[in-house]
Amino acid sequence: MTVTNYSALTVQPERLGRVVWAMLVAVFLCSLLSLSTSDWETTTLLFGTCGMLVIALWLIRRGMARSAGNLVLVTLTLSMSFVIFISQGIRDPAVLAFPGIMVFASMFATRRVFISMVGFFFIVLALVVISNLQGWHTNVVAALSVRTLGYTLAILTVTAFFVWLVATDLRLVMERLVLENERIRHSNVQIDRLARHDSLTGLSNRMEVRDQFDRAIQHAAQERSSIALLYFDLDDFKSVNDSLGHATGDLLLCEIASRLLSSVRSTDIVSRHGGDEFLIVMTNVTDESSVTTMASKVLSFLEIPFNVDGVELSTTCSIGIAIYPLDGSDFASLMKAADVAMYRAKESGRNAFRYFDGNMNTSVVEHLHLVTGIRAALAKNEFALYYQPQFELGSKKIIGAEALLRWHHPELGYIPPNKFIPIAERSGLIHELGRWVMNEACRQVKEWQQTGIPDLVVAINISAVQFRRDNIERDVINALTASGLAANFVELELTESLLMADSTSLTEMLVRLRGLGLRLSIDDFGTGYSNLGYLKNFEVHCLKIDQSFIRRMTVSNNDAGIVRAIIEMAHSLGLTVIAEGIEDEPTLERLIDLGCEGGQGFYWSPALPAAEFYAYYRSIQT
Repeated sequence: MTVTNYSALTVQPERLGRVVWAMLVAVFLCSLLSLSTSDWETTTLLFGTCGMLVIALWLIRRGMARSAGNLVLVTLTLSMSFVIFISQGIRDPAVLAFPGIMVFASMFATRRVFISMVGFFFIVLALVVISNLQGWHTNVVAALSVRTLGYTLAILTVTAFFVWLVATDLRLVMERLVLENERIRHSNVQIDRLARHDSLTGLSNRMEVRDQFDRAIQHAAQERSSIALLYFDLDDFKSVNDSLGHATGDLLLCEIASRLLSSVRSTDIVSRHGGDEFLIVMTNVTDESSVTTMASKVLSFLEIPFNVDGVELSTTCSIGIAIYPLDGSDFASLMKAADVAMYRAKESGRNAFRYFDGNMNTSVVEHLHLVTGIRAALAKNEFALYYQPQFELGSKKIIGAEALLRWHHPELGYIPPNKFIPIAERSGLIHELGRWVMNEACRQVKEWQQTGIPDLVVAINISAVQFRRDNIERDVINALTASGLAANFVELELTESLLMADSTSLTEMLVRLRGLGLRLSIDDFGTGYSNLGYLKNFEVHCLKIDQSFIRRMTVSNNDAGIVRAIIEMAHSLGLTVIAEGIEDEPTLERLIDLGCEGGQGFYWSPALPAAEFYAYYRSIQT
C-alpha cells in the first residue's frame, strides 16, 4: 500500500502551486489594506513578499518545486516575524500566520524543517516579549480597525485553506486505507481458499479434506456411525494428456469433478489430491451396502462419455475403500489403507473397487521389504547367475546356456524369480538388475572361453520394462566392451508382448542390436499372441516353445499339435526352435521326430551355478 508523503523530497507541484497562489492573493490583499492606511513600511514588506511568491510560482513552473517550497517558507517566516516586530508584537494579527506557516511546513517540508520552524517561531515571540519587558523595544497596540479585521480574515482564510487541503488528503488516505484493507481481506480469503481448494477443479484439497474429516470423526463418535474413504485415480489418464494435450486433460478433470459432485450426497466431501487422484469421504455411514452403491455409482458415472472441447472421451477408474473405525482411527492411516486397496483394484483389472483388508497391508509390507532387499542385494552382491545347458538334439552337444537369476536372501533364504522380478519391474530396479545380469553373463562366458569352452552362446532374458528407458543398447555395448566378449555369443530373449508393441523406436533399436551381431530369440512362444507379422519384421533367430506345451505333448494331442505347428511355422520362416521343459526320453524322441533343433530341461540338468555348469560341460563334452 502506498501512503502519500508530503515532504521536500516528494513535493507535488500542482498542490504547491495552488497553495502559493492562495498565499499570494492573501498577502496582496493585506498589502492593499496597508497601502490604504499609508503604512509604507508594512506595505513595502508585503509587496516584497508578493514578489518572492511570484518567483516561487516561476520555480514551480520550471520543475523546481523543492526550491520553491523552501523559498516560500523562508519568505513567509521572515516577513511575518518582521511585521510582528515592527507592528503590534505578539498582539499583531500576523501572529495568526504562524499556525498557517506550520501547516504549510507539515505539507511541503521535512520533519526536521518543521521542527526548526516551530523553534524559530518560539524564539521570535520570546524575543519580542523580552524586548518589550526590558524596554529595548516597545510595540504599540493600535485600536481595532477595518485593516486589523482584513489582516485577520486573510490569514485565517489561508490557514483554513491549508487545513482543508490537509483534511482532504487525510480523508483520501483513510479511504485508500479502507479500500486497501478490504483488498487485503479479500486477498486473504482467496489465499485461504487456494490453500484449501484445488485451483483447477475448485474441490477441496488434501489440507481441507483432512480438517473436514477430523470434524466428521467427532460427529461420527457422537452418532456411533462410520465414515468411508473412497480413494481412486483414473485408469490410463496419461494417454489423454499425451495424445490430446494437458489443456484437454484439465478440461476432462473439471468435467469429472462436476460429475462427482452431482453423484454424492450433500453431506459427503469430494476432494482432488493432485493429478488424476480423487477422494470421496462418505459421512454418516450406517452399513456397507451404501458404500458399495456409491462406488458402483462412481464407476458407472465415469463410464458415460464426456464431451470435452468437441472430443468425446470416456474413462474408468480404480477405487480403494477404507472404513473408519474398522481400518484406521485417523486420516493418515485410512488414506494409506484406501491407497493399498486402490492398487489392488488396479491389479485386478481396473475399472473396479476393492475394500481394504489386513492381507493387503501384509502384501504391501512384503513388497517394501523386497524392494529394500533388492537394493541391498545389488550392493552386497547377493545375486547369482545359474546356467541351464541348451542341447542340440541331434548331436547331444551343449550349444548354449540360458542365464537365470537366483537370489539367496541371508535371512529369508531362496526367493524365486517370479516373486522378486515383478517387484523389480514395478519399482524400476529392473534396470540395475538387468545391467548386472548382462555384465555378469558376458564376463562369465568370456572366462569360459579362456578356459576351454570356445563356442558357447549365452541367452539372457530381457524385461519389456528395460526397453522403455531406451538404455538397453548402451548396457549391452558396455557389457561387451568390459568383458571383451564378441556380440555373436550373446542371445537376447524377448517376450511376445514386447514385440507386439511394434513401435518405431523399438524397431529401430532391435535393428541396431542385430547390427552389433547379437542374436534375438522369442521366449515362451505360444503363450502370447503368436503373430507371424513380428517374426517377419524383427528377423529373430530362434523360437523357444513354452514348457507348458512340451510337458503335455506326449499325453495331449492338442499340445502335440501346437508344438508341431510352431516347429513347421518356424522352419518355413528359416528359424531354429528350442524346446523348454524336456523332462523325459519320450518327449525328447518326439521332438526329434518333429525336427526340433534344440532343447533344455531337467532331462539333462537344471540350472547350475557357474562352477558346476563348467564341470558338467566338461563331463558331457569329453
